[in-house]
Formats: sequence, structure tokens, C-alpha cells
Amino acid sequence: MLGLPPSVSGLLSGLGWIASAILLLNAAMWLLQPGMVFYPTRALAATPADWGLAFEDVELTAEDGTRLHGWYIPHPDATHTLLFYHGNAGNISHRGDSIAIFNRLGLSVLIIDYRGYGRSAGRASEAGIYLDALAAHDYLVETRGVDPTSILVFGRSLGASVAADLAARVPSGGVILESGFSSARDMARHLYPGLHRVLYLRFNFDAAERLSRVRSPILVLHSPHDEIVPYALGRKLFEAAREPKRFVDLRGDHNSGFFASQPDYERSLAAFIGSLEPSQQPETSDESVRTR
Repeated sequence: MLGLPPSVSGLLSGLGWIASAILLLNAAMWLLQPGMVFYPTRALAATPADWGLAFEDVELTAEDGTRLHGWYIPHPDATHTLLFYHGNAGNISHRGDSIAIFNRLGLSVLIIDYRGYGRSAGRASEAGIYLDALAAHDYLVETRGVDPTSILVFGRSLGASVAADLAARVPSGGVILESGFSSARDMARHLYPGLHRVLYLRFNFDAAERLSRVRSPILVLHSPHDEIVPYALGRKLFEAAREPKRFVDLRGDHNSGFFASQPDYERSLAAFIGSLEPSQQPETSDESVRTR
């Protein structure tokens, strides 16, 4: 029986080593990816009372039974309620500066910790935090009797993907996405150019696709100097959105851009909120009023 020529045998051997290396890389990445995406902190560093704001502790249960914790910070003259979905690190107690801004803008705020963060039970996953977002929305509508069209859905960084997913499922008065990315695949392309083609991703976070189905007014904010989420991915997210939409350039880095951009940041939010009609009845996706 004739053997393979040495050159062919060597090529096949080399390809085998490459395939094995790719398999080992993906096995390692499969295990490591949750820790690369989610950075929860359990201990709460403060409460709204420490920021001079009245609040209520909120206990929720997601559709899969996971117990969640959050804060409801009312404003006596609010025409809108802001649903706040934070980024992938820390917990709700690290969002005091933002909550203070929204309070000055005359908004009531509901902020929750995703599963695995703060006092919320469970462990974070993409499907899980989408359920957490829906539980927060349902609490406002079903328990507090808030008109869905007076709810503003806000998400920062990873929270922008959570907010976009929710806004594609339920009606809202408006959507604000700050320092978000278009998809996990696009982020992988940025972080691992070339290698991203052979990596198996456990997460999609396809915010651009979700946002393309939202019919509520949309505001996207992003800094050209963002060192974590490329500005181009914020622009791509904006380009996927339907009209009416606005884009605002921030200043500063990923985590402090909203603060470094003051007072323009707050003015941009006020202008967007002022353009909304509390009584309007925006549509949601093409498929239905609410999808699962």
C-alpha cells in the first residue's frame, strides 16, 4: 500500500495540529467567556439615602424564579420613569452619579441588579439578564401601574444590549443607549482580529439587530475616546436604529464619559426627554406588541 508523499503528510499533520489548537482554544474560551463578560460585585457600597434621595427597596422575581433586588427612586413631578440597566461591572450602588442626574431631570428611576450582582440571586447569563430586564419592566407596569409609553429604557455599556433587547419586546416611550456596542461578534472582531473568525462565542448581545426592530424614539450617546467599546460600534448601533433617532458625541473615556461631558450630557438628555410626548403610543416590533 502506497503511503502519502512526505509533503502531503506534513501538510496534513500541520493541519491536524492547527485544528487541535483551535479546539483547545475554544474549549478554554468557552470556560473563560462568562468571567470575561460579567464582573459582578455583591456588597452594596451605598444606597440612594446616602445620595440624599428617597427610595424604596424592590424585590422582584424573574420568569424563571430568580429573585432580584433593585431600587425605585420616585420623583414627585415625573412624567416619565427611567428603567436603568447598568454595565457589566459592580452593582447598582455604583451608579449614584447617574441616578442623581436622572433625578435632576425630573425622572423617577427603577434600577435593578442582574442575577449574580448585588443582592440578586443566581448567576449572570445572557438569557438570564434579559429575563431580569423584563421582570423590572413588568414590575413597573403591573405592580406600580406605570403607563408603558411613559417608560424610558436606558442602558449603558453592556446594559445597552439589555435595553435594546427589552425595547424590541415591549412598548416604551423612548430608548437611551450609552457607550454600547453593536454585537458580541463585533466586539470579538475588535479584540481578537483574525482570531475572531475561529472563536465560538457563547454570547450574541446583538443589540443592533434588536434596535432595528424598535419604533420608539432613540437616543445613542458615545465618546470617540472610548477605550473599551470602539466609537465605530456605537455608530453602527445608531445606524441600525429607525427614525426618529439622535446621536450625541460624548467626551472622555468609557466609564466617565457621561461625567466628563457635563453639562452638555445633561442638556442632551433633557432635550431628548423634552421632545417626547408622555401620552404617545409608540409601536414596538413588527412581530407583536410583546415577544418572548
